[in-house]
Amino acid sequence: MEYISSSDKIWNNKGKQKASTSSTVQTLSEENPNSTITNIVHPFIRISRPSPPSSRSTSPSFSSSRSRSRSQPPPIMTTSYQSRDLKTRVKNYFGYTDSTPETISVTSWAKSSTPDARSAVTTYLLSLFPFIQWVPRYNLTWLLGDLIAGITVGMVLVPQSLSYAKIALLPAQYGLYSSFIGVLTYAFFATSKDVSIGPVAVMSLETGNIIASVQHKYGELYSAPVIATALAFICGFVVLAIGLLRLGWLVEFIPQPAVSGFMTGSALNIAAGQFPAVFGLAKRFNTRDATYKVIINTLKNLPHSSLDAAFGVTALAMLYFIKWGFAYLGQKKPRLARFAFFASCFRHAFVIILYTIISWRVNIHHKTPRISLVGSVPSGLRDVGRPYITGELIGAIGPHIPVATIILLLEHISIAKSFGRLNGYKINPNQELIAIGVNNTLGTLFSAYPSTGSFSRSALKSKAGVRTPAAGLATGVVVIVALYAVAPAFYWIPNAALSALIIHAVADLVASPKHSYGFWRVSPLEYIIFVGAVLWSVFYTIESGIYWSLATSIVLLLVRLARPRGHFLGRVRIKPESVEGGHQIRDVYLPLCSEAHQDIPVEAPPPGVVIYRFEESFLYPNASLINDRIVQYVKANTRRGKDFSGISAGDRPWNDPGPKKNESAAIIEEQLSKPKLRAVILDFTAVANLDTTGVQNLIDTRVEVEKWADAPVEFHFCGLLSPWIRRALIAGGFGQGNTRSGTALEVAPAVIENLENVASPHPLPERDSDGFPINRTTDLETGEQLLNNHNQNQVASGSRTPSSRGSFVDEKAIHGVGLNKDGTFKRRTSDNSSRTVPLVDRSTPFFHFDLPDAINSLNLEEEQ
Repeated sequence: MEYISSSDKIWNNKGKQKASTSSTVQTLSEENPNSTITNIVHPFIRISRPSPPSSRSTSPSFSSSRSRSRSQPPPIMTTSYQSRDLKTRVKNYFGYTDSTPETISVTSWAKSSTPDARSAVTTYLLSLFPFIQWVPRYNLTWLLGDLIAGITVGMVLVPQSLSYAKIALLPAQYGLYSSFIGVLTYAFFATSKDVSIGPVAVMSLETGNIIASVQHKYGELYSAPVIATALAFICGFVVLAIGLLRLGWLVEFIPQPAVSGFMTGSALNIAAGQFPAVFGLAKRFNTRDATYKVIINTLKNLPHSSLDAAFGVTALAMLYFIKWGFAYLGQKKPRLARFAFFASCFRHAFVIILYTIISWRVNIHHKTPRISLVGSVPSGLRDVGRPYITGELIGAIGPHIPVATIILLLEHISIAKSFGRLNGYKINPNQELIAIGVNNTLGTLFSAYPSTGSFSRSALKSKAGVRTPAAGLATGVVVIVALYAVAPAFYWIPNAALSALIIHAVADLVASPKHSYGFWRVSPLEYIIFVGAVLWSVFYTIESGIYWSLATSIVLLLVRLARPRGHFLGRVRIKPESVEGGHQIRDVYLPLCSEAHQDIPVEAPPPGVVIYRFEESFLYPNASLINDRIVQYVKANTRRGKDFSGISAGDRPWNDPGPKKNESAAIIEEQLSKPKLRAVILDFTAVANLDTTGVQNLIDTRVEVEKWADAPVEFHFCGLLSPWIRRALIAGGFGQGNTRSGTALEVAPAVIENLENVASPHPLPERDSDGFPINRTTDLETGEQLLNNHNQNQVASGSRTPSSRGSFVDEKAIHGVGLNKDGTFKRRTSDNSSRTVPLVDRSTPFFHFDLPDAINSLNLEEEQ
């Protein structure tokens, strides 16, 4: 006999090995009936050998064989037995038994999950440069759309860049530097055609707060541009590392209400800080205080408004008048809608140009300007070179890095995903993070401060008909022209007009009442997170609003994981109407106590059967809660197996007080009328993960309910979608063994498999043009009727026993009825291309395909 390791065998030779093993055992037993058979455990085969013969044996045949083995022992057999004994002891030490069903192995999973190294590296490198995919197909039609969209965005980007640099406490030219490098680099690394990169209001506000904090600590040791470029380099490097390591999924831990909350709070903070400049009051108090303080101080100082108010208030009113006026024109005159759209897009540039001309006419003859002006803006790219970064500066910026990085990540990814869904394409979040990281790290060579995606400019770019990310190159040309040709004219731009432009831009970031009410309707708890983020940003700082959003979101996630709902189920019989008008009765299982189904009578499961459905993964945070929930339900709805009522207090367990003295006979009779626990069915359909603590709590649950019932209790599982969950349950001792009748009862249907085209056991429903599922009831009922008729014919003819009902299906016997990819039955022209495949391994009779199969297995057992 030669030992065969599991690594040397192919996947489908299990049956042959068992057959040969059984024949070996039978031969040895016939040679010596008194010999002891010792099993060597192996995950795939069972090899048996006789124990060393006793000296008292009187069998002649065996005695002669023993003498031959003493004179000349076979070296191969001795070595093989010693090797097998060692392996047996090792496996027994780790608790591996011969009856353990085959499960997924770490080795096979690693091999199937590990891609080819060469192809993986090639794919990774190509993904870093997305422009390689679309540049070869570039054409004139795309060029025209990109030019229109790029120039349109550029006309908005230039005045916004000047305004946002003011929020960041930087000279105006640094906003243009950030705009130029942002749109230029993003075109080569982007997976979104709609996003416009550059200075944004929220990031500019955070940059200004960091600059003010560092300068408050170190004075004029570090200038504002030095601090801003160092911040851009550090944040860009962090974001770039996240993208290269493919950790973009971390962003998904921050929900949409949290993002919307601190964006709304930040927008209110920015708008409140710009109103003093609109009225010429910026020098009278600190505009970077908490939002509510700025609002109060602005109202107190309104009587001291200067001539700047004439520019700021009228500029803000004109911006809204142009926006609403052309929107109304586009609705009333559909033929002029495109003209109205582009005319509205140029309102930012138009207002800035108009008020710059007015400012020049007002101040040209005065040595001292009568209003606050932007001042001199040097032409071209003057401050080019590597950033100045020291350890001391990094230490000063360090505490602010998490918030700044989160703003870069969230604002850009949320915008990119939104426009991807709107325009029918999917972005790569990791590649978008790489694009942001490259933009900010390379931008420091041109003295750029942190920049990310802008919602308002991205919306404008999308509506303008952009075709590819190359539109950013046209936008970059507009910025360069402004830097080199128009920079001297920037001197006369009124600061009040820029503040009006900022207020007009950030107003779109404030969540509308309809939007915020939607949070309340979907999840009141998430609405609290949204409101809390807004309030923290308004009454304290935007950093506190972000930290509130993150902390409460994570706490809510953990609470939902640790306190899952779960339901005890009962049966409801329904009669869905088919297309042809017939009726087919089927069973569905709903919660016994549910607010959503108060008017539906739910029938309790069979006596002594408990059905529980999980709603979350079964992990260590919620394992103890679910254990207590099941045990308490069992004790409340089933009777105790052993009667302790007549036992004295001294013999009673310490934690069992027993019946009360004044307890009526009716209550005792009611307790005795309850059924005895027979089986627990656990629906694992919603369970995606099961850890060691969960398995241990399942074992504890089984021990507790069996002590209560004073008898073995069957634990059935259905909906095991993950092979790792099945592996974990088998390791915990679940799923195996026989039922009380001694028969392995698995009634799950088998998949009718086409060898050329395998049907999915969990198909997605087909949908019509409106997105609704197509009703396939007629097809399913027809196929099921054929299967049922065939099964009844086989039982009646004696070719099949009732105990094997549903364990497999012979597709040839039902006249070629098979399964389509959508799960419906179909007919095949050939009966030789199919075979039967069981949905659930027969070695685990307590694992079922779905809940009806688990119930049917209990009913079948009762019949037997």
